[in-house]
Amino acid sequence: MSKSFSTKDNLQVLYEDNHIIIINKRPGDIVQGDKTGDTPLSEVVKEYIAEKYNKPGAVYLGVVHRLDRPTSGIVVFARTSKALPRLNKLFANKEAQKTYWAVVKKQPPKEKDTLIHWLKRNPKQNKSYAYTKEVPDSKKAILEYKIIKKLDRYYLLEIDLHTGRHHQIRSQLSDIGSIIKGDLKYGADRSNKNGSIHLHARKLTFIHPVKKESLTIIAPPPSDSIWDHCL
Repeated sequence: MSKSFSTKDNLQVLYEDNHIIIINKRPGDIVQGDKTGDTPLSEVVKEYIAEKYNKPGAVYLGVVHRLDRPTSGIVVFARTSKALPRLNKLFANKEAQKTYWAVVKKQPPKEKDTLIHWLKRNPKQNKSYAYTKEVPDSKKAILEYKIIKKLDRYYLLEIDLHTGRHHQIRSQLSDIGSIIKGDLKYGADRSNKNGSIHLHARKLTFIHPVKKESLTIIAPPPSDSIWDHCL
């Protein structure tokens, strides 16, 4: 999967200014360093900024939110210490509207629906389990989905998140039987060759933390035969 990693030379920058930089994450990239020791996207972005703006010394970059390693799409970073707490607050207060695309093999029970579950995280398995009723240590999870395209053997869903829980989309879709393509952890019968799953952070709308203007960012999905048919 290392062939998918971003480098400063192939980084897909969707938006940048003095305060923020928004990247289209490739599947396989980790947003922030972890126990694998693989180079995180945050370090790649720092290298890109240092070279582009000829910055000597350490580059400031704040991680605002994360995406699961096998997913792709929009990731926002703060370029200034002024922007970071404002972005953190904006995301914490659910003031950023997030829309995802997911490709599933089994058609959901309804053309569109609101899913409400209680998710309980198992840290050892790095997995969340969905329940239809509240259980101890669970957190309420809400999303809306609609089928926006029917492919030969798959369905493209557009998903609006109302809460931001660990593996929320993956867990909730799995619970209704519409497992994301390639998502072995949540019940897919086979993995994607590159280790990705067909879940993509497609659109993000929020108010710029400094300029106070509305920003809408749209990220093209990775190029493969299925994603290409979704466009």
